[in-house]
Amino acid sequence: MQKCILFDSSPDNKRHIYIDEINSGEIFDYIRQDPRHIKKFRFICDLLLIGHSNYQIYSKEEIDHRTKGVTAMKFFPGQENDRIYCKEYETPDNTQIVIASELLMRKKQKELTHREISIIEKAGSYAYEIPEF
Repeated sequence: MQKCILFDSSPDNKRHIYIDEINSGEIFDYIRQDPRHIKKFRFICDLLLIGHSNYQIYSKEEIDHRTKGVTAMKFFPGQENDRIYCKEYETPDNTQIVIASELLMRKKQKELTHREISIIEKAGSYAYEIPEF
């Protein structure tokens, strides 16, 4: 089981965003590289925490049964087009948990390449030990 770090929670504690502990350094370095990336990450997280989603910046990436619950935070589509692939869970009491798991730099085409499929499958294979909140 992989560990994760709590990043933020909704005021009603029904939605939580975590970062994969092993990949947290790479993910945080990416987010903190400049104010533009920080602002975009905060915007995506804020939407998720209030229960809204926008498929242009956050969408499911389930390509088969092994990738159930995999989603992508999309950074600057049409430009750098980076992704943070996430694992999404819902607890029995309907609490939504999103764990930022894997970083993909510069997605170049609409169709998924072997490299991208591999990263999505890797994110889908993770089982997380989620701390009590």
